[in-house]
Amino acid sequence: MNIIGIVLSVFAFGILIISHEFGHFLLAKLNGICVEEFSVGMGPRLFSWKGKETRYSLKAVPFGGSCMMLGEDEDCQDERAFGSKSVWARMSVLVAGPVFNFILAFILALIVLGSMGIDLPVLTDVMDGYPAQEAGLQAGDRIVKLNDESIHVYRDVSLYLALHQGETLDVVYERDGEKLESVIVPKYNEESGSYMMGIVAGGGRQKMGILETVRYSVYEVGYWIRYTFISLKMLVSGQVGVKDVSGPVGMVSSMSSMVKESSESGVFYIFINLANICILLSANLGVLNLLPLPALDGGRLLFCLIEVVRGKPVNQEYEAMVHGIGLILLLGLSMVILFKDIWQLLP
Repeated sequence: MNIIGIVLSVFAFGILIISHEFGHFLLAKLNGICVEEFSVGMGPRLFSWKGKETRYSLKAVPFGGSCMMLGEDEDCQDERAFGSKSVWARMSVLVAGPVFNFILAFILALIVLGSMGIDLPVLTDVMDGYPAQEAGLQAGDRIVKLNDESIHVYRDVSLYLALHQGETLDVVYERDGEKLESVIVPKYNEESGSYMMGIVAGGGRQKMGILETVRYSVYEVGYWIRYTFISLKMLVSGQVGVKDVSGPVGMVSSMSSMVKESSESGVFYIFINLANICILLSANLGVLNLLPLPALDGGRLLFCLIEVVRGKPVNQEYEAMVHGIGLILLLGLSMVILFKDIWQLLP
């Protein structure tokens, strides 16, 4: 890994964390909650300064961050404490972090798609002897649907085919403004070890107007949110294991390698490629934090929802104990992934 790549990767990772924690910070302030410390990083402070009521800190370990609010994990009768606010105010603070990650992903998508264009699902060719050719598809056709799945970008096609290997496909496509439909049974390709329709894309990205770029930026974020849920489902079902999961060290390593590869193309392409990765990571971070697991925003939201249903809050000591156990388990998993990432980096 090169030093510049590491620095840029850590900086990009920090932007994701700042975005998340700033969401919590902003909604806490708007709801009149006292924020005791806003920090980037973990561990001992490198330096900090004290505002009117909040300490702003940069910490030694450049991963993670926090927005520590008064009375967040303990009983506090102060009117500005987190626990003193209404359940809806607390829920707005909790959900703001993930939402700001989705907003950041959308902004980055606007920049990337506005600069590089959109990978529309338009065919550049069909392969001889494959079902797509036999069904009458040809270069210039735009795929609109595969079975009941709407297709917006070509990656939707690739993802759908990867997840539905060997299934019969009801393909809806456009040609010269007219919608056509064909039934295709993918053919097994021994060289790739997968079932293929026999379509070819890759005619480059197409730049579009402002409104279309905004619309496709929403699709872009939606794609990566869906991709994250699919990956989680595969992890839970055992289709992928912990060895296939990367932590901060693994991600910085991958991003650093990408920076090195992009350096020959210039600063602009380094920025675009980093932004592209950050769209995925920001959407991923937002989804993961909404999972109803202890110590995560989603776990805290779950307790708020239980409070709404019960009409009274769960005992704060019990909730703190659940989140504490969840934090220990998450830290344990993080350490396993950390050692795995470091082991893979060793020569």
